[in-house]
Amino acid sequence: MDSAPDSSRTAAEAVGAPAAGRLPRGTVARYAAGSLGTGGFATLPGLVLVYYLTDSLGVAALAAGAIVTVAKVWDVLIDPVIGGLSDRALALRGSRRGPMLLGAIGLPVAFVLTFAVPPGLAPWASSLWVLVAFIAAATFFSLFQVPYIALPTELTRGYDERTRLLTWRVVVLTLAILVFGAGGPEIRGLFPDNQPLGYLVMAIAAAVLLWAGLWIGSSVAPRSAAPIPAAPGFAAPRPGAFSPAHYREGLAALRESQPFRALLGAFMLQGLATGLMLAGAQFVATWVLRDEGAVTVLFIALIAPALLVAPVWRRISDRIGKERAFRLASFVFLIATALLIGMTWAPGWWIVAPVALAGAAYAGMQSLPMAMLPDVISLDARRRRERGGRGERAGIFGGVWTAGETIGMALGSTVLTVVLAITGYVESTAGVSVQQPGSAISGIALSFSLVPALLMLLSLLVLGRYRLRRGDLEASEAGA
Repeated sequence: MDSAPDSSRTAAEAVGAPAAGRLPRGTVARYAAGSLGTGGFATLPGLVLVYYLTDSLGVAALAAGAIVTVAKVWDVLIDPVIGGLSDRALALRGSRRGPMLLGAIGLPVAFVLTFAVPPGLAPWASSLWVLVAFIAAATFFSLFQVPYIALPTELTRGYDERTRLLTWRVVVLTLAILVFGAGGPEIRGLFPDNQPLGYLVMAIAAAVLLWAGLWIGSSVAPRSAAPIPAAPGFAAPRPGAFSPAHYREGLAALRESQPFRALLGAFMLQGLATGLMLAGAQFVATWVLRDEGAVTVLFIALIAPALLVAPVWRRISDRIGKERAFRLASFVFLIATALLIGMTWAPGWWIVAPVALAGAAYAGMQSLPMAMLPDVISLDARRRRERGGRGERAGIFGGVWTAGETIGMALGSTVLTVVLAITGYVESTAGVSVQQPGSAISGIALSFSLVPALLMLLSLLVLGRYRLRRGDLEASEAGA
């Protein structure tokens, strides 16, 4: 007769993840493929959705920002729930794969519907259509993204191996940003006389890639021969039910893990900075560079360096540690955004150089904190076992992390629309030409430079409170 499963083991131990051995290349590649979907969905709506609403559907800037914000607020509310349900799936079935597959199926459909507004609808009706479809897309995205974030903890316990795993994920992520960020507007531009059709064709093409990336990424979720017990005192509800227990666990994770608070706080502020720049890129192209198609050039300038430099950040991390490398990448991004302030007085194509510098830093700003998160989760699990606790809550950590990231990225679009409204931005419908006041153009330039620079400075102050080092983890492992 088989003995009862050891309820004190970690998810990584239960699924047979190597303690510190090298992951197979196939595992690294399949995990990285998931970022083709997550990166695509995180990029394209942030780049074109507000512009689609204001300049194609005739929706006011504040209303467009409200649509994005409401959908993201919903995302924030459900992320901790999905995190708890992901832990429940692991406890009952030994894998997080079920929620991930559901997200892989539903997200592409909801994404197409977001840009399939029937012609002739009034702006308020168009707003409602986009809101409902985008909320559905955000829900399916979370079903995949939250357990996806928890997987590195289960795939390997190696400090440097997690950096390797997340480095290649970020390589694919930056490639996805390039493909979706540059290719999406190019597909839309094939239909200059019918913008709504251009957006729809763009969405269909993007949905195919979203499905492929999410489906492949789902396949890497480990499967255990035996269930893994849930955290003590955590009564997981029926799938789909909202339970206060999910939120209590999320708050407990924040309260009990100081490294998690510091890392998440810095990442949220940086997400706000990059989300603001992402949402403003199309406006910078149109009104600062006076070329709507220049958004493609800006994206190439941002992503091409990131693709090349991502492995370099891994080597820097191996030499000086993840947290120091992350701090260095953040400082380089701060310098780049500070340089961009000059376009307020001297607009021109010279801004491509600072954008490229920001792209080189962005690779480290993505891979390094994501490689640090599994370390935080592992340390938390060790400390819980030392206190007599049992069970895994990597899904809870993933849910809170995704909620924080979503807040940062969503508020980027919100801050942009507030700046546009304050500075007098003039909305328009497809085919109608308008002139923007100088105040609006200055607001666009500063929202792409000065405001992100200030946010990056604040994130560095928060990151200074992160004190988890390689030695802390090795000591924890040795004492386990």
